Amino acid sequence: MSDLPSPTAPRRFTLVVWLILIIASIGFAFDIYELLMLPLILRPALEQLVGARPGTELFNTWLAVMFYVPAFAGGLFGLLGGYLTDRLGRRRVLTWSIMLYALSAFLAGFSTNIWMLLVLRCTTFIGVCVEFVAAVAWLAELFPEMRQRERVLGYTQAFSSIGGLLVAVANGIAVRLWDANYLAPLVLPESLAAILGQIPQESPSGEPYTMAWRYTLMSGLIPALPLVVIRPFLPESPVWEQKRRAGTLKRPSFLAVFAPDLRKTTIVTTLMFACSYGAAFGAIQMIPQIVPGLSDVKEANAGKPVPQQKSYEQLVASEYTKIQELGGLTGRFLLALLAARIISRRRLLWTFQVPGMFLVPLSFAMFLNIENRTWFEVDLTGLYIGKLPFTTASIALFFCGLVVVAQFSFWGNYLPRVYPVHLRGTGESVAANIGGRMIGTCFAAVTSFLALQPFIPGETAPQKVAYAAAFVAAFVFLVGFALSFLLPEPKESSLPD
Repeated sequence: MSDLPSPTAPRRFTLVVWLILIIASIGFAFDIYELLMLPLILRPALEQLVGARPGTELFNTWLAVMFYVPAFAGGLFGLLGGYLTDRLGRRRVLTWSIMLYALSAFLAGFSTNIWMLLVLRCTTFIGVCVEFVAAVAWLAELFPEMRQRERVLGYTQAFSSIGGLLVAVANGIAVRLWDANYLAPLVLPESLAAILGQIPQESPSGEPYTMAWRYTLMSGLIPALPLVVIRPFLPESPVWEQKRRAGTLKRPSFLAVFAPDLRKTTIVTTLMFACSYGAAFGAIQMIPQIVPGLSDVKEANAGKPVPQQKSYEQLVASEYTKIQELGGLTGRFLLALLAARIISRRRLLWTFQVPGMFLVPLSFAMFLNIENRTWFEVDLTGLYIGKLPFTTASIALFFCGLVVVAQFSFWGNYLPRVYPVHLRGTGESVAANIGGRMIGTCFAAVTSFLALQPFIPGETAPQKVAYAAAFVAAFVFLVGFALSFLLPEPKESSLPD
């Protein structure tokens, strides 16, 4: 027992501890990096691989499929990952899940058809879903002292929003480098092309296809590189390892998280996790489909050839995603600061949930109906970071990102405190994967479906998506707030044994 960290004394920040924090931060960052690739690359991907144009039934159908099927696969296999986290150890599952999603994202850049892209997005999502559960359980047990644990979980999860910011930057860089002819078209070797087919190079009308979205996908390989070097130095969770060696580690069970003493916790957290993800997927991630409808974007695009219009719309979408992720990063840091100060978990959640009930639906309802005034702009194009346009719409999006994304960090702090060691990964995986991935992400499909209905206001595809997103956001925030009154408060500050 001497090798176990004291539950009352903060852990010393040795080199090994710093390596732990680095790899956890990289894992959280590229979780979101991989996920937020999809809304940025989906429009050109569908145009090239299935010939679907925005606003058509074919486009919205495939948009729903690409959002939901990988999320469902990730949630399903993420449940197995949570079980394996409790059976095989936190470190082993963590490292292999990162390798899985990094390699899958890289290979997706070479997709020759929509089915290949769909399969590789599924394996990417599986890696992401497993990594989140393993990382949260790992960190919580490595830092048992409450205040230190809350800070570590809060600040490392904040890197998720840095990952979202990085993928927007990477997409902008890829678009600019492609437009400047610095990137070569991707071609498969003949041996692989004979099996998979060749990568489409031009449209039926003879226009060359952009490859920027493919290079954005391929950049997802980055987290695997430091992991190869750092992995041998990473320790296993001392609590889990000590119990395994002593033979006292109980066998995990999915039924056990629905036992009478945990049933309410599991059901409520699963449904509330679904609402948190519903706001993100049903509203926030619709931004790339909405920004082409902004008056200033349409004005800037007037008279340009179609390929240039599409590139410009993709650039603006990446710039608005950066602003939203800056808001999410701010929300995660606020959560980390408040987590150890606000004792009640409900009140901590309400800090972001209550303003979000009004802010997010109103912002999306008004997104295309306001004068999108540019207040100021940060131009970092020379550093290949691109622009940060602070407009009326993007500032509203900043605060939407703040109140939505902060809730994800809340769940990472809350869930380890309500499940014992042998069920920690399993319990977290039920809430995160059934609630978040399998139920919550379906709201992207709900928004896409609603946007096709005649009773949704709007004359253009971006307008109808914006109104549909506002309706979905209002629904999930209200349901989440109502459920919060049933959320159990953790019984004590230390992790349950």
